[in-house]
Amino acid sequence: MGYGSIDSQRCRHRGGVRGAKDPAHISSANTTLRIVLKIGTKLLRAVQVAVIGIGLAAGTASAAHRDEHGLTLSFGLYTSSKPSAMVRKFRPIVSLLERKMSMRLGEPVRIRMQIAKNYQQGIDHLKVGKVDFSRFGPASFIQAKTANPDLQIIAIESKNRTKVVNGIIATGLHSSIRTLSDLKGQSFAFGNEQSTSGRYMAQQFLMKHGVTAKDLSRYEYLGRHDIVGTKVGVGDYAAGAMDESTFRRLLANGEKIRELARFPVVSTPWIAPSDMDPVVYSALKISLLEMNDAEAMLPLEINGFIQGTNNDYKVIADSMNSNHRFFSDDNREPVEWVLATRKDKKKNVASTE
Repeated sequence: MGYGSIDSQRCRHRGGVRGAKDPAHISSANTTLRIVLKIGTKLLRAVQVAVIGIGLAAGTASAAHRDEHGLTLSFGLYTSSKPSAMVRKFRPIVSLLERKMSMRLGEPVRIRMQIAKNYQQGIDHLKVGKVDFSRFGPASFIQAKTANPDLQIIAIESKNRTKVVNGIIATGLHSSIRTLSDLKGQSFAFGNEQSTSGRYMAQQFLMKHGVTAKDLSRYEYLGRHDIVGTKVGVGDYAAGAMDESTFRRLLANGEKIRELARFPVVSTPWIAPSDMDPVVYSALKISLLEMNDAEAMLPLEINGFIQGTNNDYKVIADSMNSNHRFFSDDNREPVEWVLATRKDKKKNVASTE
């Protein structure tokens, strides 16, 4: 029942009420009451926003903010494909995540995608608080973890409850290359220099099959997986490395490439800083782990999320540590990437949980 209906009842029965006041006085009093209540509500909301803001911003800046419209979060991605393709790919799952988190938090949640132009910028965005959580490739996660040991894994993308996906070595559809040994003396395209499947795991895989940088006529880093596939398709390079998702999409779009070989890669983690508001973090984590909407996850070629730990990525750290061996003429001191405990401060380390 609203204030107006209470006022009307009191006016109608004032003759039978001891000490009843004049209607004008009642109206004035209730107007004052409404103003006080409105001010009190705004003050309460301001206190809530301030408290949450302190939790979100503790230690580092945060892109998250609350206002009268609800909570806004920034989700970090980097361009493994065209930015427009990234938006189309992630919009369904982001929209679903908004709805699930809104239900859990009891307020509207909006998630804004922040797409970095390259891997390093994506890492920097999370480091300085330009985004609240991110989706990183495994190698980028290890590098980010080294810079900030307190980064936490929210969940890992999964297909059929596994943590393993595939990288692809692709060649031209009509290429004479049939085996990995046939790559010797040929040109090769890698993705970004910080890419997991586009560089580190691909180069480790080639090494295991007797192919190193000196065996190639030339090689280049083209930045994005889709560019690698396109360049291989038109014959600019004899072969190239990319993730399976991009490979499948390029095939569907008619790119003239075929699979030469595949290699295992640990699936992609979604990560957040340790100072993320624990209530928001919990809502985000549970929403991902309970996600079962096949249509929303289809563009990512996954069917769920599972729990993950830093140790899941030890094999990636190992490939990064041994990467200098791919370049026999590279005399630079290799960077050591180690998933270790926080007690190990002397090395370039990322801590375990």
